[in-house]
Amino acid sequence: MKFDDILEHLGDFGPYQKRLYLLVCLPSILIACQILLPVFILDIPAHRCAVPSLSNDTYAIQGSWHQDLINQSIPSSKDGWSKCNVYSYNKDGNRTEVGCNKWVYDRSQYESTFITEVDMICDKAFYRLLANMILFLGTLIGSLGLGLLSDIIGRKKTLFISIVLWTGSGIGTAFSTDFISFATLRFFTGLATIGVYMTSFVIGLELVGPPKRTIAGMVITFFWAIGLFILTICAYLIRNWKTLTLVTSVPSIFFLSYWWLIPESTRWLLSKGRDKEAEEIIRKAAKVNNAELPPNLFDKSTLDDGPKAKIWQLFTTPSLLFRTLIVFFNWIVVSMIYYGLGLNVSNLSGDSYLNFTIANIAETVSYVLCILLLDRLGRKVLHCSAMLLGGIACLATMFPVLYGDESHEWLTTTLAMIGKLGVSGAYAIIYVFAGELFPTVLRNSALGASSTCARVGGIMSPYIADLGLLVGGDLKTALPLIIFGSASVAAGLLSLFLPETLNRKLPDTIDDAKQFTR
Repeated sequence: MKFDDILEHLGDFGPYQKRLYLLVCLPSILIACQILLPVFILDIPAHRCAVPSLSNDTYAIQGSWHQDLINQSIPSSKDGWSKCNVYSYNKDGNRTEVGCNKWVYDRSQYESTFITEVDMICDKAFYRLLANMILFLGTLIGSLGLGLLSDIIGRKKTLFISIVLWTGSGIGTAFSTDFISFATLRFFTGLATIGVYMTSFVIGLELVGPPKRTIAGMVITFFWAIGLFILTICAYLIRNWKTLTLVTSVPSIFFLSYWWLIPESTRWLLSKGRDKEAEEIIRKAAKVNNAELPPNLFDKSTLDDGPKAKIWQLFTTPSLLFRTLIVFFNWIVVSMIYYGLGLNVSNLSGDSYLNFTIANIAETVSYVLCILLLDRLGRKVLHCSAMLLGGIACLATMFPVLYGDESHEWLTTTLAMIGKLGVSGAYAIIYVFAGELFPTVLRNSALGASSTCARVGGIMSPYIADLGLLVGGDLKTALPLIIFGSASVAAGLLSLFLPETLNRKLPDTIDDAKQFTR
């Protein structure tokens, strides 16, 4: 009996599957907190060089005498006092500008961030984007390495190893005292969280019947959105970066209980010849679901998904090559923009907490719209529309920046939020769309390659998000958004060359994929 036939007897989405699916979705809440935590703990408060002769200098003006002392000691610019230089006076009273080695920070928004903890500014400013890049590099290494490990030792053991590593690295981050330790622990946090996400999701989704897999695959995005709202509340109430890191990391200890709550992957057990253990899991599910199963469940056809193929066969004809490259490019772009816009929130004008909340609302709305419209408008139209909406909104930010003034800053922020709405929807759609475009014989391999492309996009995102800080001037806010917008429009237009998959028989073989035209 084929595996999908067993699931039909079991019930597409019975009580057992719902309970298991809920368990595998819960980590997404904390993973969202971990991935977007840098929005707050790596935010750069307003700051300037400390007055060399004043031991108790503060960013806030202490009086007219303090104002005069600052004017004599710190060079000024159109953006305020210098952030990196102080005046040095010689014996003749002449002054020159020299680099400072001590700073004071505005404490009105944050009690502390990791930036203020280690003075990661001026010639160390690029460390911030490097720290974010290293996090996403961890997700890339984790998706490749832990994916292979799960094939060797099993999904459950890999999941538990990932949870232990996540708990240790997440809590350890709060005790970092320098950039090296911070970046190293963030790397392992990225590696571990992607391992938790991948392996738990595979275990939870494989017992869901085919008719329910699409909707089940999208519902997990709401748990991610819940995590972002929780992060906003925690960050608003907790202004110390160490405490905030601990509060968003310690709850991961709960997931250590998954060793007893989550079963091993039945497909993996069958692939290793451990039929008895697999049957125990499925019969337990049947008992919970009040379903009846035949006495003999497994035979040679159970895991027989038909003929196999190699990933390189997607590049054997011009049509398949073009289609595959478009899909991979869309994965890179949508991941780059999604995380880039998330990290860019602190660079926008206005309150960071409010901006982050609005962005989260836009993201949640986009997920609701996707579920409502995906089977009505189709995958291609909806994906293209979402990418174009997000891209055009981001590109439009150049107008209030170049031709407006401070009274138009709200318009830039609004357009950025519309961009977040569009790209969040596109991110949810591409999971479904790409899975249906690839033939059955290569679907898992192709989606694995797509996931790798997404991780590459994630690595690129912090560089673009912080590009405005390196350029400065009028384009400080708009430049990252213009780059994101251009890439989104290009990817959206290219997606029009992809075939629609709604209500069509999906390709099973390479030959089917070749005939799967627009």
